[in-house]
Amino acid sequence: MSIFPKISLRLEVERYLKEGFMNKEVVSALGKQEAERRFETLLNHLSHPPSFTTVRVNTHLASVQHVKNLLLDELRKQFNGLSVPILQHPDLQDVLLIPIIGPRRNIKKQQCEAVVGAQCGNAVLRGAHVYVPGIVSASKFMKAGDVISVYSDIKGKCKKGAKEFDGTKVFLGNGISELSRKEIFNGLPELKGIGIRMTEPIYLSPSFDNVLPNYLFLQNLPSAVVTHVLDPQPGEKILDLCAAPGGKTTHIAALMHDQGEVIALDKISNKVEKIKQNALLLGLNSIKAFCFDGTKALKLDMVKDAEGKPPFLRESFDRILLDAPCSGMGQRPNMACSWTLKEVTSYQPLQRKLFTVAVELLKPGGVLVYSTCTITLAENEEQVAWALATFPCLQLQPQEPQIGGEGMMGAGLSFEQLKQLQRFDPSVVPVQDTDIASLGDARIEDMIWLANKDCIGFFIAKFIKCKST
Repeated sequence: MSIFPKISLRLEVERYLKEGFMNKEVVSALGKQEAERRFETLLNHLSHPPSFTTVRVNTHLASVQHVKNLLLDELRKQFNGLSVPILQHPDLQDVLLIPIIGPRRNIKKQQCEAVVGAQCGNAVLRGAHVYVPGIVSASKFMKAGDVISVYSDIKGKCKKGAKEFDGTKVFLGNGISELSRKEIFNGLPELKGIGIRMTEPIYLSPSFDNVLPNYLFLQNLPSAVVTHVLDPQPGEKILDLCAAPGGKTTHIAALMHDQGEVIALDKISNKVEKIKQNALLLGLNSIKAFCFDGTKALKLDMVKDAEGKPPFLRESFDRILLDAPCSGMGQRPNMACSWTLKEVTSYQPLQRKLFTVAVELLKPGGVLVYSTCTITLAENEEQVAWALATFPCLQLQPQEPQIGGEGMMGAGLSFEQLKQLQRFDPSVVPVQDTDIASLGDARIEDMIWLANKDCIGFFIAKFIKCKST
């Protein structure tokens, strides 16, 4: 059952999304009422967290069972002896699922309050503590050790350093302040640690702050599916075209048993450093990360570069992952998005530029996987229709494992083509209420089914290049 209002969007953006989800093909197949119900359900889901926390085990350094045992001990400590199950995904052997308990409706609100930014609030709903930079406002009498009620400023209206805030705010739970109000707002930029340690979050989800960092990578379920669909093999040369922060890059290297070459590109330098740090932390040596604009990754002259740096010659890679920059409208939880329609619709041309480069860089017989963490028709199924029309050398391929639903109608793709896509749409299940008692009675198959459905909004398409371009 919903505890938060549906995601708050600009009217022009909500109308745009609704047009996509209630296009002629969809309305013709489902009826207007059902199409509208599904759209409203989706908006409702986006403001709530998924039902499970998903972690990927770094199988390069440890077995899944060993890490699962370590994680069970860690959860018992975090949850004060409470026994929460950890499930190994049957189709993604390196993925562990932890059910999220909540929403918990009987938490008593405190007089002393802190307001955090929306991004920080979203992280708290997925198990994080509150870090000092995320705190926007705190009660004037707040001191270290106080029990604090934490709220999210979902519309970004609270002034930094305010003593109280009466605007739109959403209760996230209670925590204990590590610092006084004066210490938080004394203007020292180096204060970056935990400001409030969450003790009674409305959604009880494990914190992964420095938990088994060599063995685990916190990742949404569809993000782990993507790399399995790519199916990298030892000894291959693989390109991750838009790689930061490196979750999929490191997954590719792990599935290849760290044998071969994984090239990771991102155009933002501190994000490239993050990829390098993650590779080091996870003990993976096959990854080479470069700060480089993916749209310029194709080498236009035929002079071979001996150092293996970008740009690259045509048909250099066995497999390419294009996890494209996108509007991110599938991310959860997200209670408010202030983006304009221009911003939301700005990604399609960039995605096409990157896709064109990827096709050129792929060897004949090679595999190209395109993915986004958004729900729009324009960035997903319409891109597939465009790609198939633009590049006759490409063929759509069935995906393994197939965990998401089929693609959405409305882009002119055939029923067979839609079945070869994966669209993860959380609106296919009701918003969940999970408590410890219901977990004890739940069947494992039912929990896995729910984890597969109630995740972030996501899209995957897999192509094979049949001949040289």
